[in-house]
Amino acid sequence: MSFSNLGLSSSLIKIISDQGYTQPYPIQREAIPAILKKQDVLGISATGSGKTASYVLPI
Repeated sequence: MSFSNLGLSSSLIKIISDQGYTQPYPIQREAIPAILKKQDVLGISATGSGKTASYVLPI
C-alpha cells in the first residue's frame, strides 16, 4: 500500500514523495484512513514508527 491509497490529498502525497517517503508505516496505514473518517484513534507503536505523522498528515 502506498500513501496514495490512504485518502490523502494529491498535493500532500507529492510533498511526502518529495521527502523520500514511498510506503506508509503500519501505524499510518491503520490510523490515517480512520482519522480521515473522523473516527477516534488510539495508536500504540514503537518510537520511530511514524505515529506523529499518522496524526498530523490527515489534519
